[in-house]
Parts: sequence; structure tokens; C-alpha cells
Amino acid sequence: MAEDKKIIVFALAHEEYGVEVDKVKTIERMQPMTRVPKTPAFVKGVINLRGVVVPVIDLRSRFGLPETPYSDNTRVIIVAVNDLEVGLIVDSANDVIDLNEDNIENPPEVVGGIKAKYLHGIAKIGEDRLLVLMNLEQVLNRDEVIQLEKIEA
Repeated sequence: MAEDKKIIVFALAHEEYGVEVDKVKTIERMQPMTRVPKTPAFVKGVINLRGVVVPVIDLRSRFGLPETPYSDNTRVIIVAVNDLEVGLIVDSANDVIDLNEDNIENPPEVVGGIKAKYLHGIAKIGEDRLLVLMNLEQVLNRDEVIQLEKIEA
């Protein structure tokens, strides 16, 4: 019997994406960031979140999607990836849903311009709604995690 998973739904470039609730620490409004030199362009900087320095990446930039100005709906989803807390800038964080594992299919090679390695799967929700599930471990490769850990230290 397949289990239900709780998924946080967020928007990025007019598509809906999801990440498992147990990987999410908190969802924050945009806040001032400090730029860090010699980091990849998608690393927008670091924030001080309740006394903890958290690197922040822009998912649009990470996936090669066109960047847009941040709005009142823009959110930073703080996730735990391989014992590292990272902020993910998204267009908006919309919803928390229960998703049955039976409704998750393997992703095609590319979805909305995003390569399959960054994706865990595609979930069918209702008749005409698809949700792209993120593979957080692949969003940041090992070298990038090492670089971000140096920022945190």
C-alpha cells in the first residue's frame, strides 16, 4: 500500500513544483541578502536567519529560466540538503497537499526547460493538474554543497 506524503507546493515560471514537507525547515519572505564573492551566479548570497547564516540560491537562475524581479509573493523556502540548510528563492509558495506515492511517475528528460536529474518525479493531481517534484540532492551537486558549507562556516 503506497503512503501519502505531505508536499509543499511552490510556483516557478508558471509551473507548480513540490518538495517534501520533512525537508523544509521554514518558508520566509524575501529579505536583504549579503552577496558572497566567487560563488556561482545562482547563489544570490546569504541571509542571517535567527542567528544562522544560510546560503540562498535562486531556482530560476539555477535552472536557466528567465529571471524576474522579486515581488510580494516571492518566498525563500529553507530546506535541509545533506545536513546543509539552503534557501531556495521561488515565485510563490502556495499550498501543502497530501500526495499518494502511486500518483508519482518518473520524469521525462526535460520539464519546462529543467533537466530530469533535478526532478524526483511528476505527480498527477486531479484531471488536469501536474506537480513537478524536486530532487533536492541534485539541485546542488557535491562541489556546490562543499562551496556553500564554506560560506556557512
